Amino acid sequence: MPKTIIITGAGSGIGRATAEAFLEDGYRVGLIGRRVEPLKAAANDHENALILPCDVSKPDEVDAAFETALNAWGRLDVLFNNAGIGSFSTTVDEIPVDDWLNVVATNLTGSFLCARAAFRAMRTQTPQGGRIINNGSISAHAPRPGSAPYTSTKHAITGLTKSLSLDGRQFDICASQIDIGNALTEMAQAMTTGMPQPDGSVRPEAVMDVAHVASSVLHMASLPLDANVQFMTVMASKMPFIGRG
Repeated sequence: MPKTIIITGAGSGIGRATAEAFLEDGYRVGLIGRRVEPLKAAANDHENALILPCDVSKPDEVDAAFETALNAWGRLDVLFNNAGIGSFSTTVDEIPVDDWLNVVATNLTGSFLCARAAFRAMRTQTPQGGRIINNGSISAHAPRPGSAPYTSTKHAITGLTKSLSLDGRQFDICASQIDIGNALTEMAQAMTTGMPQPDGSVRPEAVMDVAHVASSVLHMASLPLDANVQFMTVMASKMPFIGRG
């Protein structure tokens, strides 16, 4: 029987590339996102794709999406907690409170709600267990200038990942984090023209094909539950991360 995965933020960028890779590998894939049309485009009428319109910051919508998937499949093997947003780059005193709240709602609360629903399913299914993979970011280690909301949530994702790893041990639930640097998606096009640097300059940065992220997540998901990639960093080799700042 094909394995199953739910991917959040599946309509574009890293989420879409990952969904396509898992579908190609034979998984049954649940695609979560707020907009139906991008999800349909990512699914591309694949027989193993399940479109799950959902705002990950809304508890009722998250529970309904996971219930739909479980009713269709009977079990959940993997969650890729990928959905995330950023905010305009500026110093903390100029960040609107609503921007902070929106980023926290999607990046952190959304990841918690989806992990909660996945954990519940994995704990109670037979055979027990599964895998939760959280999208951290290079910013889980080193911030970009003017990124307080995004960086704070990505640091928090590390805490969530560690807590899930610890709490999941007795239920054969593994939790992992993939920290991604400069994958070239639609949202990352600006990296090729100019990004703010810690010294105040704006310079282009090296990027990598998003397919490398998808293959990395696929590798993490393919391991047996007695092995785990706890943390993985996959990044453009020449991007300013080691030595940033």
